Amino acid sequence: MRSIWNGAISFGLVSIPIKLVNATENHSIHFRQIHLADGGRIRYRKVCELDEEEVAGGEIGKAYEDADGTMIPITDEDLAQLPLPTAKTIEIVAFVPADEIDPLQMDAAYYLSADGVPAAKPYTLLREALKRSNKVAVAKYALRGRERLGMLRVVDDVIAMHGLLWPDEIRAPEGVAPDSDVTVRDAELDLADALMDTLGEVDMDSLHDDYREAVEELIAAKASGESFQPAESDDSGGGKVIDLIAALESSVRAAKKSRGEENEAENEGDMADVHPIKKTASGKTASGEPTKKTAQQKSTPKPTGTKKSTGSSSSPARKTAQKQKKTTAKSTPSASSKSSSPAKKQTSSNARSTTKKKTAAPRKRASA
Repeated sequence: MRSIWNGAISFGLVSIPIKLVNATENHSIHFRQIHLADGGRIRYRKVCELDEEEVAGGEIGKAYEDADGTMIPITDEDLAQLPLPTAKTIEIVAFVPADEIDPLQMDAAYYLSADGVPAAKPYTLLREALKRSNKVAVAKYALRGRERLGMLRVVDDVIAMHGLLWPDEIRAPEGVAPDSDVTVRDAELDLADALMDTLGEVDMDSLHDDYREAVEELIAAKASGESFQPAESDDSGGGKVIDLIAALESSVRAAKKSRGEENEAENEGDMADVHPIKKTASGKTASGEPTKKTAQQKSTPKPTGTKKSTGSSSSPARKTAQKQKKTTAKSTPSASSKSSSPAKKQTSSNARSTTKKKTAAPRKRASA
C-alpha cells in the first residue's frame, strides 16, 4: 500500500519512524455530469472574477476572506514559518481507556507501518504495551496543512490510528431528543427485547452494499444494450406505525421466519412466551383495543338479589307460553275427571257445603 505521509511516533524519548497508510477505501460509484442534449461532459473551469479569464492551477494561491469581504493572501511560506512541532511527528500526549473516547469524534482511519529495520523494535514495544494495558494512545499530528487529534490502538499485529475531531467540533444534541413526557410500557420493552434476541448477532464480513451492486448491474445492462428490470423493493410502509405493540410483534415474527426459527418451533411444539398487556383507565389494552371477556366470565350468571332483577329476568316469550298452557288446561278436561267415581263427586259436594257454612258464620256475628 502506498504511504501518504512519512514521519515518526514520539513516545517519550523514543522515536519510531513510521509511514502513514490509508486503512479504508471508498467503493462508491462516481458519476460525471453531462449535457443532456448531446451527452457532452460538463467540466468546471476556474475563472477569475475580475478579468473573467480561466486561471491555471500554478497561478492559484490561498487567501482568507475577512468579514467585510476583504481577501488576505496567505502563502505556503507564511504557514511554514509557524511553529508546528507535529509537522512530521505523531506526538503521544496520554494513554486512556478506550471507552473514554466518544465514537462521535471518530474520523478517518490509518495504518502505521514501521519505516525500516531499526523501527521494528520500538514499534513492537509500543504495540505490546498497548495490548497489555488495554488502553489507547491519544496523540497530536499534522496532516494536509492543519494539526489534528488522533487515537492509536492495536488491530491484529498493526498499530492503527483514528483521526479524531477536536472536542469543540462536536455539536451538542440540543432539541434532538423527543419530548420528555413520552413513556414506554413494560410490554413494549419486553417485545423490543424479544426482537433484539431474535435478530441476535451478525457476521460483519457478510454485510455488503446492496445499492452499489444494483447500480453496477444497471450500468452493465445499459452498456450491453439490454433492458434492466430492478428487483421489487420490500416497501413495509415505514414511518406510519400506528400500533407499536403490533409492529413489534410483527417484527419478531418476521425475524424468526427469516431465520427459520418459526418452523422449528412448530415442529418441536414449543410454546411462545406470552407477556400480559396492561389495561388503561378506559378499559383498553396498551394497543388501543378493547379487552375481551374470557369464557368463564361469559358463562357466569349475574346474581339476582332483588325482586326487580328477578322479574326482569322472565322474558315475554316465557309469559306467553305460560298463558297458552293455562288456557289449554281449562279447555281440555283430563280423562281422569271424566271417569270420576260417585264417591269423589260426593266428597266434592260435601267440601262445597262445608265452605258455605264457614263463610256464613261471620255474617251472623256481624248482624248480632
